[in-house]
Amino acid sequence: MKTSDFDYDLPESLIAQDPAVPRDACRLLVYNSKTDSVEHCHFYDLPRFLNNDDVLVLNKSKVIPARILFRVNGSLREIFLLKQLSLNTYEVLLKPARNFKLGITVKVSEELECTVLEILSDGRRVLSFNLLSGVDLNSVIHKLGSMPLPPYIKHSKAVFEDYQTVFASNEGSKAAPTAGLHFTRELLSKLKILGVDIEEVILHIGLGTFAPVVDEELSDHKMHFEEYEMPNDVSGKLNSAIDQKKRIIAVGTTSVRVLESSFDSAKSSFVPGVSNTNIFIYPGSYEWKVVDSLITNFHLPKSTLIMLVSSFLEAKGVKKPVEKILSLYEMAVKEGYKFFSFGDAMLII
Repeated sequence: MKTSDFDYDLPESLIAQDPAVPRDACRLLVYNSKTDSVEHCHFYDLPRFLNNDDVLVLNKSKVIPARILFRVNGSLREIFLLKQLSLNTYEVLLKPARNFKLGITVKVSEELECTVLEILSDGRRVLSFNLLSGVDLNSVIHKLGSMPLPPYIKHSKAVFEDYQTVFASNEGSKAAPTAGLHFTRELLSKLKILGVDIEEVILHIGLGTFAPVVDEELSDHKMHFEEYEMPNDVSGKLNSAIDQKKRIIAVGTTSVRVLESSFDSAKSSFVPGVSNTNIFIYPGSYEWKVVDSLITNFHLPKSTLIMLVSSFLEAKGVKKPVEKILSLYEMAVKEGYKFFSFGDAMLII
């Protein structure tokens, strides 16, 4: 299977620049895989499609201010934090990368400087941060850093709170788990009253989720590792849900990655703990274990995310999953749905 198989045309006008207000006022395309039918709704209609023996799984990772912009001799520089390796050491992306040669030390602000310790593949660097003043590195990063909006959001009025889910609690992500952005506290309350069991896991989003696929053959693409946590109490509840044949609904591809990575098929149960995953899910290559339904956004062409959704359609019995996901996207384009991070949502049942 080839990367180009997942390409499609999208008018730039359909790339959402701002979130819906309120969050659950965005549109929701509901695809029923059993009947091969589509219903056009709004996200606040979600309770219509859930019932009291469903388990909804959210990713509660919180976005950090990962983009640090500063100037050197008047020229703009950017440090994009990817992964914390130790107390003061991070794996990063840098712009312009040519200005960050091995061993160079750069002053970021009156409080902070950094030294390039290592040059990794595909442009990544390892930086050591040295505090010139300030309380601790985390505080300085929060002071200097800004919202890490993706590059296709060019003129947004959004504030940082708009790029966090209302249930975000554990810092670590470098991009938002966007399917979760549509939930309001009121909607979550309605679902709980309905009897839906809402559970929370953690996957800290990094390059594994948003790195582009550069290889034409999908089998050549290597996913970056991302840290996740399956809490002990959540694994117990999910194991009970499996035993009781309850429907497990993943909110977003990151929740999928936690659920599918933490489930031990040999034991037929979820394994609690903190680990890392580089699972790459695409059609024809993966046997799904536990996810029954999926809430997701409309994703970039040729991304690992649209590949994962297509694979899920295959798991739901859709015979030509790549053609189907592209046809659903084409329908969404014709219907004027908004795409990507602040865009509309899709529910696959």
